[in-house]
Amino acid sequence: MPAIGVTGGIATGKSTFSEALCRYLPAELFDADQCSRDLLAQDQGVREAVTRAFGARAFDAAGRPDRAWLREIVFADADQRHTLEQILHPRIRARWTARVQDAARRDGWFCVDIPLLYETGAQTHFAAVIVVACSRATQQARLLQKRHLSADTADQIITAQLDLAAKITQADHLIWNDSTNSCLDRQARLLAGALRQRHA
Repeated sequence: MPAIGVTGGIATGKSTFSEALCRYLPAELFDADQCSRDLLAQDQGVREAVTRAFGARAFDAAGRPDRAWLREIVFADADQRHTLEQILHPRIRARWTARVQDAARRDGWFCVDIPLLYETGAQTHFAAVIVVACSRATQQARLLQKRHLSADTADQIITAQLDLAAKITQADHLIWNDSTNSCLDRQARLLAGALRQRHA
């Protein structure tokens, strides 16, 4: 069955939408952000590369990645961000592309939640790409209220990502998430039905 790509911006609701879509299709889900967290926590090659690039400060005394510190470093400096991306992204891509190929041989849907889908030219791997978007004001409010980031950090992260308008113009399907989770869930249910009909 087809592989579906889900992307958007930070705090637009990609993960919540992806989980709902996968319930309604149903589909297996690959979460690129979770894969990144797993690599930083568990992959020795990644940990060594991050330590070489950013120093021992990247991990705490217990060996856990200091994600808050890394976030501040990489979103304040584009070169540092690219360094971290070069360590993580090839490994993440290798994992989900292998899963896409495996899913194509089986009877089932496969969904990949990948924030930098367009930035990494990944769209050719998917039968359809869904962009989950919201207003910039909503993004900022969610980052401040739910993730407790500073206004400067929130703005740096949003600005560092490809503009949502550019993603929307390339999308096969747009989900607008300025409202409630129940509204987002209804959109997931409706789109799942349309995808099943189109790819039956």
